[in-house]
Amino acid sequence: KPPAALLSDSYFGSSDHASAVKVRPTLEMLRVQTPWLEVNGQMNGDVALDGKARAAIMPHSTLAGDANLLVLPNIDAANIAYNLLKTAAGGNIAIGPVLLGAAKPVHILTASTTVRRIVNMTALTVADANAHR
Repeated sequence: KPPAALLSDSYFGSSDHASAVKVRPTLEMLRVQTPWLEVNGQMNGDVALDGKARAAIMPHSTLAGDANLLVLPNIDAANIAYNLLKTAAGGNIAIGPVLLGAAKPVHILTASTTVRRIVNMTALTVADANAHR
């Protein structure tokens, strides 16, 4: 079960900026539609990735440990975070971006895609296609 963090510029309602407000109904929807998913938010990216820091700052968070699934408020934030994380991880190795909700398995390869990412995304797409049979 991936621990999921809904990211924004606030902590659990501390801001009424547009990206923070957008995350609130998403969290409620996820809790109703996917009760098995370990998810919490609104939070900043640093505490999403550092469970110890989150526990110190937000002791009532239902998210345990480090999040490994990050949900961002818009495509701009998601693209920026994705590219920063793949570079910070070293070797420019990444799986993604992953599109969800399409009728058939489909994913995106960006202009900076490496051969390794093409292989990884092809394997993911094949696995998705076989899972739907």
